[in-house]
This record gives sequence, C-alpha cells and structure tokens, in this order.
Amino acid sequence: MYQVDAFTDRAFAGNPAAVCVFDTFPSDEVLQAIAAENNLAETAFILATAPGQYDLRWFTPTVEVEICGHATLASAHVVFTHLEPEVGRVAFETRSGTMTVTRVEGGMLCLDFPNYAPAPFPCPEGLGRAMGAEPQAVLKSEKGDRDLLLVYASASEVAALAPDQLALKAFAPWGFIATAPGEGEVDFVSRCFFPNHGIPEDPVTGSAHCVSAPYWAARLGKNTLRARQISARGGDLWLEVSPERVKISGQTVEVIRGTMTVPAL
Repeated sequence: MYQVDAFTDRAFAGNPAAVCVFDTFPSDEVLQAIAAENNLAETAFILATAPGQYDLRWFTPTVEVEICGHATLASAHVVFTHLEPEVGRVAFETRSGTMTVTRVEGGMLCLDFPNYAPAPFPCPEGLGRAMGAEPQAVLKSEKGDRDLLLVYASASEVAALAPDQLALKAFAPWGFIATAPGEGEVDFVSRCFFPNHGIPEDPVTGSAHCVSAPYWAARLGKNTLRARQISARGGDLWLEVSPERVKISGQTVEVIRGTMTVPAL
C-alpha cells in the first residue's frame, strides 16, 4: 500500500490517497473496511490485467464512488514509479469507463476524464443557508449527476464559506462544488464539500473539474485553464477542455509506503 499526495509538488499538501495493489480483489466488504481504516477521502484499489492496464475502484471511508481524480492520479504514480516504470501511459478500467493517465513534461501526470458540462439548475430551497452564503448561480451536469456547481462572486467569498455539514446532508445525494473567478495566473478557484459521501471537505477534487472546467472554459472563452482548490491543504490543476473530454494535469508526492495486514472478514 502507498499513500500519495496528489495535485501538489510538496508533501503534506494536495489531497492524500491510499493506493492498494492486489493480485485478486477481495470482497467489497473487505475493500470498504480497508478504506474506513485508512480514513482518507479516497482509497484506490488496483489490479493488473495486462501491461499498462489495470482495474481500478475507489472507496471513501463510507461508500464506493463512480469517479475520482486524485486517487487515479495517485494510482498512476504508483504504476509509473513502482509497478511499470518503463511505461508512459496507463489505462484504468473503472465504473465510469476507461480512464487514461499519461506522463507529461515538467514531472506532471495528465488524466483524461469525461466532460460533464453543466447547465443551469434551480437552487434547492435552503441550500444557500446551509452553505453560509447564497450562490449567484447553481448548475448541474446531466452526465455526472453527483455534484451541484455553486458559483460565487469572488475567491474571498468561497474561502470564507463555513457550511453547515449536517444541513448539507439533507440535500442527498449531491456533493457541492463552490467556485469563483481566480486572480492572476489562476483562472478559477473552488472548494468541494461531500458530507453525503463521508467527506466534509475534500482537499483537492480532480473529478469536480469535469464539471467546473467546462463551465469556466465557456465563461472565459478559453479551453486551457489553471485552477486552484483553496482548501486548507490546497492544490493546483492544469486543465484542457474539449467537447467530450477534460484533461487534468497535476503533480504527485509519495509520503508513505508499506504493507497492510488484512484479516479475513
């Protein structure tokens, strides 16, 4: 098992993910118990099926999820660093289809994820109060149905949000991506809250940018973007938006390597 900080160039920043390497997947009960034991936003489980190809599953401490960016980036780090250092591209078979990760210049890894461009959505009654501030707009993707995109006026307003996590749970099954224009070299910022998935605030959320990057690409009139997630740990993402896909690039830092002893359950 490895623990990798994703979307950062330094240890103890970005979003930590555990990556567990198996020859054969154990039961879902065991996988969920391991993820709960790790108590990270995500634990990734990978299993080699062919050279440069792996099955990949993602679990929060409480549920299995359909898509996850930072744990996919972390899984690619493990493949490129430890399992198949000779390859430059890895393909993961997931519940959301085939996800590829490629080595790119500057020591970064590039995820190839689906484009979940959002459309305007009626703001659920009471959501602004639960978030601590009313958003200017609410959007939702018809393709990726998990998250609502909440647009605010400024990065400082997003940074000041202090959501009522219990109140947010009433809006199941959604997660919440709070976003606003960035400053300087950063095109936009975000924070992400997923109390319905066991994650009060996710430090850096690659998959959320399948929704937010297409929104900002259309709003700003550009398909190459720089984003920053302004959680306490913080993280940086470089994005390229096309009609069907979003390429999400970031850096990784390995912080733990070891072996987990798993009893029969």
